[in-house]
Amino acid sequence: MEVKIVRNEKQLEDALKIRRIVFVEEQNVPVEEEIDQYEDESTHFVLYSEKKEPIGAGRFRDVNGVGKIERICVLPTYRNRGVGKLIMEKIIEFAKENNYSKVKLNSQTHAIPFYEKLGFKVISDEFMDAGIPHKTMERSLTK
Repeated sequence: MEVKIVRNEKQLEDALKIRRIVFVEEQNVPVEEEIDQYEDESTHFVLYSEKKEPIGAGRFRDVNGVGKIERICVLPTYRNRGVGKLIMEKIIEFAKENNYSKVKLNSQTHAIPFYEKLGFKVISDEFMDAGIPHKTMERSLTK
């Protein structure tokens, strides 16, 4: 499996396809909320299976000097196999290479243990986003 930074239109289409399947079809997030005004300013990531099929995605963008990780998703048949961790590791590596000292994300509450294993800490109360409960989490990238 390989996580790639999106460099062309086909890779972007692959990332958006996975996001539509997971967020729009599975979680009923309105497509106009899922595909938003930040797409062009984000760095997108797509995870390909051994068969070169897109199976996961995520994006990264700068928000006031902090790296914000967003839209982390994996197709249902590939969950609980450690592949979400591959996406996160690639994005964190990208953030470090681009001199970010901190990253944050808004986690669906059921996914908080996943992010805690990657060193993230909850820093907010619960809030609703697209009808789904979330909490903000962050992680320092400095030693």
